[in-house]
Amino acid sequence: KKRGVVSYQPIGVIYSIQPWNFPLYQPVRVLAASLMIGNGCVLKHASICTGSGLRLRELCIEAGLPEDLFQVILIDHDTSDKLIEHPKVRGVTLTGSDQAGSHVGSVAAKVLKKTVLELGSNDAYLVLEDADIETAVKFSVIGRLYNNGETCVSAKRFIVADKVYDAFVDAFVEQMKKITLGDPTDEATQLGPLSSQGQFDTVKEQVEQSVAKGAKLLCGGKAPDRTGAYYPATVLAEVTPGMPAYDDEIFGPVASVIRAKDDEDAMRLANDSRYGLGGGIFSTDEDRALKLARNYFDTGMVRINSFGAADPNMPFGGVKNSGYGREHGGFGMKEFVNAKAIFLP
Repeated sequence: KKRGVVSYQPIGVIYSIQPWNFPLYQPVRVLAASLMIGNGCVLKHASICTGSGLRLRELCIEAGLPEDLFQVILIDHDTSDKLIEHPKVRGVTLTGSDQAGSHVGSVAAKVLKKTVLELGSNDAYLVLEDADIETAVKFSVIGRLYNNGETCVSAKRFIVADKVYDAFVDAFVEQMKKITLGDPTDEATQLGPLSSQGQFDTVKEQVEQSVAKGAKLLCGGKAPDRTGAYYPATVLAEVTPGMPAYDDEIFGPVASVIRAKDDEDAMRLANDSRYGLGGGIFSTDEDRALKLARNYFDTGMVRINSFGAADPNMPFGGVKNSGYGREHGGFGMKEFVNAKAIFLP
């Protein structure tokens, strides 16, 4: 008999480039996987939340982590590119836009460094002909407004079969109109401000461009006259290709509703995107929904009759312009390892 051992060994320092929308969770999920497998980690956090990264390191050291295993650096993009090329860096992971991922991935590829890229998306949630409308509306509102809509796996496009289109849209818009926009420290607030004025300007421009190209504004779309990056819960209908609401990721509380002829057309429209991170299906036939999710939905994750952001027991990641590689679910630990084959006589 031949004998062999597969040993998963750490490879060294992992360079982690993380965004602002979950300023502690995002770097922690990379750091945890790195430490569990035996790798060190260097974090470059987003420029608007560097303090969160620095405080995270302080907390780790206070908890007993050796100081040299986790470093946080404040550097610009050009210096970041040079760091990717540093011989001590053995892998690079980034969460961000597809443009950022393309750049970082190309820099790393030139020096043969493995990357994990968790990028943006324009997740489609299908409301099929047999959907329970109350359930679909409930989770569609939650899915679009979670974290003020600033989440890569937010429900963004709502593709609704013609048979239930009016029932869903009427109920969905009614609930979105009821959302209370306000100070996040106020208990009555259901939707807070966007992360920055720059983010506000981007969302506002995407909505205005979509409306100018023919999208119909069903609610929201007009920011309140107050200090802060406040943007209301917004619903756009009659969304078609060529509009930002159809083609691009809107990182804010803006829902794009698209009418499908039937369930088959809904699945086609869902996959008509350069992105492929997550998605969802609303249907009372769970077996059929599972088959659609497994065999036809061209994404890395699918929710059936629910919404959620991430679960540490399940792999997290996408396909197409939403990147490659996985985090969580044990998969994240094995992305940056040397799977070493040892042969015995």
